[in-house]
Amino acid sequence: MARIFAYIIHRSGVVDDSAAELLAAAKKIDATAAPTAIVAGWGPNLDAACGSLQASYKEIWKVANEALTYPNAELVRQALVRVLPASSILLVPHDHFGIDLAPGLSVKLNAAFVSDVLAVEGIEGNSLKVVRQELGGQISAHVRCDISTGAVINVRPGAFKLEPGATAAAGMVVDKSSAVGTLSAKRRYVETIIAEGGDVDITKHSVLVSIGRGIQEKDNVAIAEELAEVLGAAVSCSRPVVDAKWMEKSRQVGSSGKTVKPKVYLACGISGAFQHLAGIKGSPFLIAINKNAKAPIFQVADVGIVDDILEFLPVLTEKVRELRGAAAK
Repeated sequence: MARIFAYIIHRSGVVDDSAAELLAAAKKIDATAAPTAIVAGWGPNLDAACGSLQASYKEIWKVANEALTYPNAELVRQALVRVLPASSILLVPHDHFGIDLAPGLSVKLNAAFVSDVLAVEGIEGNSLKVVRQELGGQISAHVRCDISTGAVINVRPGAFKLEPGATAAAGMVVDKSSAVGTLSAKRRYVETIIAEGGDVDITKHSVLVSIGRGIQEKDNVAIAEELAEVLGAAVSCSRPVVDAKWMEKSRQVGSSGKTVKPKVYLACGISGAFQHLAGIKGSPFLIAINKNAKAPIFQVADVGIVDDILEFLPVLTEKVRELRGAAAK
Protein backbone atom coordinates (compact mmCIF):
# COMPACT_ATOMS: atom_id res chain seq x y z
CA MET A 1 0.00 0.00 0.00
CA ALA A 2 1.32 3.45 -0.96
CA ARG A 3 2.16 5.84 1.84
CA ILE A 4 -0.52 8.48 2.46
CA PHE A 5 0.24 12.14 3.17
CA ALA A 6 -1.99 15.10 3.99
CA TYR A 7 -1.06 18.67 3.07
CA ILE A 8 -2.14 20.88 5.99
CA ILE A 9 -3.45 24.40 5.52
CA HIS A 10 -2.66 26.71 8.45
CA ARG A 11 -2.69 30.39 9.33
CA SER A 12 -0.97 32.17 12.22
CA GLY A 13 -0.19 28.82 13.85
CA VAL A 14 -3.78 27.58 13.66
CA VAL A 15 -4.44 24.60 11.39
CA ASP A 16 -7.51 24.54 9.19
CA ASP A 17 -10.42 22.22 10.02
CA SER A 18 -9.61 20.35 6.81
CA ALA A 19 -6.71 18.70 8.69
CA ALA A 20 -9.19 16.40 10.45
CA GLU A 21 -11.14 15.86 7.23
CA LEU A 22 -8.01 14.72 5.38
CA LEU A 23 -7.25 12.28 8.19
CA ALA A 24 -10.78 10.88 7.87
CA ALA A 25 -10.39 10.59 4.08
CA ALA A 26 -7.09 8.72 4.54
CA LYS A 27 -8.86 6.23 6.84
CA LYS A 28 -11.43 5.63 4.10
CA ILE A 29 -8.64 4.79 1.67
CA ASP A 30 -6.94 2.48 4.16
CA ALA A 31 -8.46 1.90 7.59
CA THR A 32 -5.08 0.82 8.96
CA ALA A 33 -3.19 3.80 7.54
CA ALA A 34 -1.28 6.24 9.70
CA PRO A 35 -1.11 9.21 7.30
CA THR A 36 1.69 11.72 7.60
CA ALA A 37 0.91 15.43 7.82
CA ILE A 38 3.02 17.90 5.83
CA VAL A 39 3.17 21.44 7.18
CA ALA A 40 5.03 24.04 5.12
CA GLY A 41 5.80 27.64 6.00
CA TRP A 42 8.19 29.83 7.97
CA GLY A 43 8.56 31.32 11.44
CA PRO A 44 7.40 30.38 14.95
CA ASN A 45 3.83 29.89 13.79
CA LEU A 46 4.99 26.85 11.83
CA ASP A 47 6.08 25.08 15.03
CA ALA A 48 2.75 25.93 16.66
CA ALA A 49 0.86 24.42 13.71
CA CYS A 50 2.96 21.25 13.84
CA GLY A 51 2.45 20.92 17.58
CA SER A 52 -1.32 21.19 17.29
CA LEU A 53 -1.36 18.16 14.98
CA GLN A 54 0.44 15.82 17.37
CA ALA A 55 -2.83 14.70 18.96
CA SER A 56 -4.20 13.46 15.61
CA TYR A 57 -1.30 12.57 13.28
CA LYS A 58 1.39 10.05 14.30
CA GLU A 59 4.00 11.82 12.19
CA ILE A 60 4.23 15.45 11.06
CA TRP A 61 6.77 16.58 8.48
CA LYS A 62 7.85 20.20 8.96
CA VAL A 63 9.02 21.99 5.83
CA ALA A 64 10.47 25.36 6.88
CA ASN A 65 11.71 27.74 4.22
CA GLU A 66 11.71 31.54 4.24
CA ALA A 67 10.34 31.54 0.69
CA LEU A 68 7.19 29.92 2.08
CA THR A 69 6.37 32.77 4.47
CA TYR A 70 3.32 33.39 2.32
CA PRO A 71 1.74 30.23 0.78
CA ASN A 72 2.63 30.28 -2.89
CA ALA A 73 1.48 27.15 -4.74
CA GLU A 74 4.33 27.44 -7.24
CA LEU A 75 6.89 27.25 -4.43
CA VAL A 76 5.03 24.61 -2.42
CA ARG A 77 4.96 22.37 -5.50
CA GLN A 78 8.75 22.56 -5.74
CA ALA A 79 9.12 21.74 -2.05
CA LEU A 80 6.74 18.77 -2.13
CA VAL A 81 8.40 17.25 -5.19
CA ARG A 82 11.66 17.21 -3.23
CA VAL A 83 10.31 15.66 -0.01
CA LEU A 84 7.57 13.24 -1.08
CA PRO A 85 8.60 9.60 -1.57
CA ALA A 86 7.87 8.00 -4.92
CA SER A 87 4.34 6.64 -5.45
CA SER A 88 2.85 8.54 -2.52
CA ILE A 89 -0.82 9.42 -2.19
CA LEU A 90 -1.19 13.08 -1.24
CA LEU A 91 -4.52 14.47 0.02
CA VAL A 92 -5.08 18.21 -0.43
CA PRO A 93 -8.13 20.31 0.55
CA HIS A 94 -10.29 21.29 -2.42
CA ASP A 95 -10.15 25.00 -1.65
CA HIS A 96 -8.75 27.90 -3.68
CA PHE A 97 -5.15 27.08 -2.67
CA GLY A 98 -5.54 23.32 -3.13
CA ILE A 99 -7.03 23.81 -6.58
CA ASP A 100 -3.98 25.90 -7.49
CA LEU A 101 -1.51 23.44 -5.99
CA ALA A 102 -2.70 19.93 -6.85
CA PRO A 103 -3.03 19.60 -10.67
CA GLY A 104 0.47 20.88 -11.46
CA LEU A 105 1.93 18.84 -8.60
CA SER A 106 0.45 15.64 -10.01
CA VAL A 107 2.16 16.36 -13.34
CA LYS A 108 5.53 16.91 -11.67
CA LEU A 109 5.11 13.69 -9.66
CA ASN A 110 3.83 11.70 -12.66
CA ALA A 111 0.90 10.76 -10.43
CA ALA A 112 -2.84 10.38 -10.94
CA PHE A 113 -5.01 13.41 -10.14
CA VAL A 114 -8.65 13.57 -9.03
CA SER A 115 -10.38 16.76 -7.94
CA ASP A 116 -13.36 17.46 -5.66
CA VAL A 117 -13.55 13.95 -4.15
CA LEU A 118 -16.48 13.50 -1.77
CA ALA A 119 -16.37 9.74 -1.15
CA VAL A 120 -13.91 6.84 -1.27
CA GLU A 121 -15.10 3.39 -2.32
CA GLY A 122 -11.85 1.53 -1.69
CA ILE A 123 -8.83 0.05 -3.41
CA GLU A 124 -8.64 -2.88 -5.81
CA GLY A 125 -5.05 -3.72 -6.70
CA ASN A 126 -3.51 -0.52 -8.05
CA SER A 127 -6.89 1.16 -8.58
CA LEU A 128 -8.36 3.62 -6.12
CA LYS A 129 -12.11 4.07 -6.51
CA VAL A 130 -13.52 7.47 -5.57
CA VAL A 131 -16.66 9.53 -6.15
CA ARG A 132 -16.66 13.10 -7.42
CA GLN A 133 -19.38 15.33 -8.79
CA GLU A 134 -19.63 16.89 -12.21
CA LEU A 135 -21.92 19.34 -14.03
CA GLY A 136 -22.53 21.43 -10.93
CA GLY A 137 -23.34 18.44 -8.78
CA GLN A 138 -25.93 16.96 -11.13
CA ILE A 139 -23.86 13.82 -11.74
CA SER A 140 -21.93 11.66 -9.27
CA ALA A 141 -19.01 10.17 -11.19
CA HIS A 142 -17.47 6.94 -9.90
CA VAL A 143 -13.81 7.16 -10.87
CA ARG A 144 -11.00 4.62 -10.91
CA CYS A 145 -7.47 6.02 -10.80
CA ASP A 146 -4.21 4.12 -11.21
CA ILE A 147 -2.15 4.76 -8.07
CA SER A 148 0.82 2.63 -9.10
CA THR A 149 2.86 5.83 -9.48
CA GLY A 150 1.02 7.71 -6.74
CA ALA A 151 -1.89 10.13 -6.67
CA VAL A 152 -2.79 13.71 -5.76
CA ILE A 153 -6.38 14.02 -4.57
CA ASN A 154 -8.38 17.16 -3.82
CA VAL A 155 -10.80 16.40 -0.96
CA ARG A 156 -14.05 18.35 -0.79
CA PRO A 157 -14.46 20.36 2.44
CA GLY A 158 -17.00 18.84 4.81
CA ALA A 159 -17.32 15.56 2.90
CA PHE A 160 -15.37 13.46 5.42
CA LYS A 161 -15.82 13.48 9.18
CA LEU A 162 -13.39 11.91 11.61
CA GLU A 163 -14.84 9.12 13.70
CA PRO A 164 -14.67 9.61 17.49
CA GLY A 165 -11.48 8.21 18.93
CA ALA A 166 -9.68 8.14 15.56
CA THR A 167 -6.69 10.09 16.83
CA ALA A 168 -3.03 9.43 17.49
CA ALA A 169 -1.04 9.90 20.68
CA ALA A 170 2.01 12.19 20.86
CA GLY A 171 2.73 12.45 17.15
CA MET A 172 6.36 12.97 16.18
CA VAL A 173 7.51 16.10 14.33
CA VAL A 174 10.19 15.38 11.71
CA ASP A 175 12.10 18.30 10.18
CA LYS A 176 12.38 17.84 6.39
CA SER A 177 13.50 21.39 5.67
CA SER A 178 17.03 20.47 4.58
CA ALA A 179 15.69 18.43 1.67
CA VAL A 180 13.99 21.45 0.12
CA GLY A 181 16.90 23.72 -0.72
CA THR A 182 16.42 26.98 -2.65
CA LEU A 183 12.96 27.84 -3.93
CA SER A 184 12.16 30.39 -6.61
CA ALA A 185 8.98 31.40 -8.42
CA LYS A 186 7.86 33.70 -11.21
CA ARG A 187 5.02 35.07 -9.10
CA ARG A 188 5.26 36.70 -5.70
CA TYR A 189 3.01 37.74 -2.85
CA VAL A 190 2.03 41.42 -2.96
CA GLU A 191 -0.55 42.06 -0.25
CA THR A 192 -3.66 40.76 1.47
CA ILE A 193 -6.78 42.92 1.11
CA ILE A 194 -9.34 42.38 3.85
CA ALA A 195 -12.94 42.80 2.76
CA GLU A 196 -14.94 45.57 4.38
CA GLY A 197 -17.32 44.49 7.12
CA GLY A 198 -21.09 44.74 6.73
CA ASP A 199 -23.92 45.51 9.12
CA VAL A 200 -23.77 41.97 10.54
CA ASP A 201 -20.67 39.84 11.14
CA ILE A 202 -21.82 36.35 10.18
CA THR A 203 -18.57 34.85 11.52
CA LYS A 204 -19.67 35.65 15.09
CA HIS A 205 -23.01 33.83 15.05
CA SER A 206 -23.51 30.29 16.33
CA VAL A 207 -26.64 29.75 14.19
CA LEU A 208 -26.91 30.76 10.53
CA VAL A 209 -29.91 30.63 8.21
CA SER A 210 -28.20 30.59 4.82
CA ILE A 211 -30.11 31.11 1.59
CA GLY A 212 -29.27 30.25 -1.98
CA ARG A 213 -30.76 30.50 -5.43
CA GLY A 214 -33.88 28.68 -4.17
CA ILE A 215 -35.07 31.89 -2.49
CA GLN A 216 -35.98 32.96 -6.06
CA GLU A 217 -36.28 36.73 -5.58
CA LYS A 218 -35.23 39.56 -3.29
CA ASP A 219 -38.65 39.99 -1.65
CA ASN A 220 -38.47 36.39 -0.39
CA VAL A 221 -35.34 37.11 1.66
CA ALA A 222 -37.72 38.37 4.35
CA ILE A 223 -38.90 34.77 4.85
CA ALA A 224 -35.39 33.73 5.93
CA GLU A 225 -34.96 36.88 8.02
CA GLU A 226 -38.14 36.07 9.94
CA LEU A 227 -36.90 32.55 10.73
CA ALA A 228 -33.49 33.90 11.76
CA GLU A 229 -35.16 36.36 14.13
CA VAL A 230 -37.08 33.68 16.03
CA LEU A 231 -33.99 31.46 16.17
CA GLY A 232 -31.70 34.24 17.34
CA ALA A 233 -29.64 33.65 14.20
CA ALA A 234 -28.19 35.67 11.34
CA VAL A 235 -28.96 35.35 7.64
CA SER A 236 -26.10 34.43 5.34
CA CYS A 237 -26.12 33.39 1.69
CA SER A 238 -24.37 31.73 -1.23
CA ARG A 239 -22.77 33.58 -4.13
CA PRO A 240 -25.78 33.59 -6.53
CA VAL A 241 -27.73 35.64 -3.99
CA VAL A 242 -24.95 38.25 -3.87
CA ASP A 243 -24.56 38.23 -7.66
CA ALA A 244 -28.30 38.94 -7.96
CA LYS A 245 -27.83 41.83 -5.48
CA TRP A 246 -30.40 40.40 -3.08
CA MET A 247 -27.90 40.54 -0.18
CA GLU A 248 -24.60 42.30 0.40
CA LYS A 249 -21.22 40.66 -0.11
CA SER A 250 -20.48 40.62 3.64
CA ARG A 251 -23.21 37.98 4.05
CA GLN A 252 -21.68 35.52 1.57
CA VAL A 253 -20.30 32.18 2.78
CA GLY A 254 -17.76 30.37 0.62
CA SER A 255 -14.34 30.39 -0.98
CA SER A 256 -14.99 33.86 -2.45
CA GLY A 257 -16.88 35.02 0.66
CA LYS A 258 -16.43 34.52 4.39
CA THR A 259 -15.45 31.46 6.40
CA VAL A 260 -17.87 30.66 9.22
CA LYS A 261 -17.84 28.20 12.14
CA PRO A 262 -21.41 28.10 13.48
CA LYS A 263 -22.83 25.36 15.69
CA VAL A 264 -25.92 25.05 13.46
CA TYR A 265 -26.10 25.82 9.75
CA LEU A 266 -29.40 25.82 7.86
CA ALA A 267 -28.71 25.59 4.12
CA CYS A 268 -31.94 26.79 2.49
CA GLY A 269 -32.21 26.39 -1.27
CA ILE A 270 -28.44 25.93 -1.57
CA SER A 271 -27.21 23.29 -4.02
CA GLY A 272 -23.97 22.56 -2.15
CA ALA A 273 -21.21 23.44 -4.60
CA PHE A 274 -17.72 22.99 -3.14
CA GLN A 275 -17.08 26.74 -3.39
CA HIS A 276 -19.83 27.30 -0.82
CA LEU A 277 -18.94 24.35 1.43
CA ALA A 278 -15.33 25.56 1.56
CA GLY A 279 -16.52 28.43 3.71
CA ILE A 280 -18.16 26.23 6.36
CA LYS A 281 -15.74 25.06 9.04
CA GLY A 282 -15.94 23.37 12.42
CA SER A 283 -18.34 20.56 11.39
CA PRO A 284 -21.59 22.32 12.38
CA PHE A 285 -24.90 20.50 12.59
CA LEU A 286 -25.94 21.03 8.98
CA ILE A 287 -29.62 21.04 8.02
CA ALA A 288 -30.28 21.11 4.27
CA ILE A 289 -33.63 22.12 2.80
CA ASN A 290 -33.92 21.80 -0.96
CA LYS A 291 -36.69 20.72 -3.33
CA ASN A 292 -34.13 18.89 -5.49
CA ALA A 293 -33.67 15.51 -3.82
CA LYS A 294 -30.40 15.02 -5.73
CA ALA A 295 -28.81 18.29 -4.62
CA PRO A 296 -25.14 17.80 -3.59
CA ILE A 297 -25.80 19.48 -0.23
CA PHE A 298 -27.55 16.31 0.96
CA GLN A 299 -24.24 14.45 0.67
CA VAL A 300 -22.82 16.37 3.63
CA ALA A 301 -25.96 17.27 5.58
CA ASP A 302 -26.76 15.82 9.02
CA VAL A 303 -30.48 16.28 8.28
CA GLY A 304 -31.95 16.58 4.80
CA ILE A 305 -35.42 17.91 4.03
CA VAL A 306 -36.80 17.70 0.49
CA ASP A 307 -39.22 20.62 0.20
CA ASP A 308 -39.68 24.08 -1.29
CA ILE A 309 -38.10 26.55 1.16
CA LEU A 310 -40.76 29.15 0.31
CA GLU A 311 -43.36 26.80 1.77
CA PHE A 312 -41.29 25.09 4.46
CA LEU A 313 -39.56 28.05 6.13
CA PRO A 314 -42.78 29.92 7.14
CA VAL A 315 -44.13 26.71 8.70
CA LEU A 316 -40.85 26.16 10.56
CA THR A 317 -40.91 29.77 11.78
CA GLU A 318 -44.40 29.39 13.23
CA LYS A 319 -43.50 26.10 14.89
CA VAL A 320 -40.44 27.65 16.56
CA ARG A 321 -42.62 30.51 17.78
CA GLU A 322 -45.10 28.05 19.26
CA LEU A 323 -42.39 26.08 21.04
CA ARG A 324 -40.75 29.19 22.43
CA GLY A 325 -44.10 30.55 23.55
CA ALA A 326 -44.91 27.30 25.34
CA ALA A 327 -41.49 27.22 26.99
CA ALA A 328 -41.95 30.77 28.27
CA LYS A 329 -45.19 29.89 30.10
